[in-house]
Amino acid sequence: MLIAQITDLHVTRPGRFCNDKVDTGKLLGAAIERIRGLLPAPDLVIVTGDLVDHGERDEYREARRLIEPLPMPVFVVPGNHDSRAELVQAFYDHRYLPRAERFLHYTIDDWPVRMVALDTVVEGQMAGQMCAERLAWLDRALAAVPNQPTVIFMHHPPFATGIAGMDAIGLTGAAAMTDILVRHPQVQLVTAGHLHRAIQRRVAATLAATCPSTAHQVMLDLDGSAPISFTLEPPAFQLHLWDGAGLITHTVFVEQFDGPHAFV
Repeated sequence: MLIAQITDLHVTRPGRFCNDKVDTGKLLGAAIERIRGLLPAPDLVIVTGDLVDHGERDEYREARRLIEPLPMPVFVVPGNHDSRAELVQAFYDHRYLPRAERFLHYTIDDWPVRMVALDTVVEGQMAGQMCAERLAWLDRALAAVPNQPTVIFMHHPPFATGIAGMDAIGLTGAAAMTDILVRHPQVQLVTAGHLHRAIQRRVAATLAATCPSTAHQVMLDLDGSAPISFTLEPPAFQLHLWDGAGLITHTVFVEQFDGPHAFV
C-alpha cells in the first residue's frame, strides 16, 4: 500500500499570491502532476490541512479544481487556515466527511492500513487542540479496531519541534494524546502538516512526523531568535509505503532533477 501526503497548500484566489510572494496554485498544480506521474501510483492521497489561505469559497473552488486531476481517492482534514463549513461545501461529494458532527473526524477502513483522521482546529486561532471530546473520540476509534496497522493524520503535530515560533501555535492536549497512543500500539505513524518542514519525533511507541508544504517552507530557526518567517526551499510531499511489516516514509521534491546517472 502506498499513501501520498500533501499538506499546507495555501491556495489563494486566482491571480493572488500567498503572502504577496508565493504562487501556491501553480506550485500545487506541479505537485499534482508529480504525483500523477509516480510509478507505482499511490493508492490514495491524504491532505493534512491548510488547503487554502483564508478559508474563502473561491479559494476552495480553485483548490478543488487543482486537486481534481488526481485519479486516486483523496481524503482531507482541516488546518488552522481552513473553514470547516467551506471545506465540506467544496468537497460535498466526499461522503467520508461528517455532516452533522462538531469535528471532522473519520476513519478509512478499506486498505491494509487503517487511516484515522483528526480535526485539531480551534476556530479563530492558529494553534490546535486535542480537547477531552476529541481525545475520547480518538480512544474509541483506536479501540474499535485494535489489531490493524493504523496511521493517524492531522494538521497540528502532537509534539514540540524546537522551532519556538511554530511551537507557540502548536497543539494543546498533546501529552494526553500520547497517553492514548501508549494504549494502542497498532498505530504505526502519526503524520501532520502545519510546520512546512519534514520533522520526526518518537511519541509513545510510535513515530510522529510532519510533511513539507507543496508551497513555501518555514524557516529553520532552532534558537528562537527570529519571528516566524518562510523560505522558498523546494516544495515537497511524502510517500508512506506499507510493506507488510512497517511503514517507510520518503520525502519527494516536486522539482525534477537531472538524472538518473549510472555510478562509475
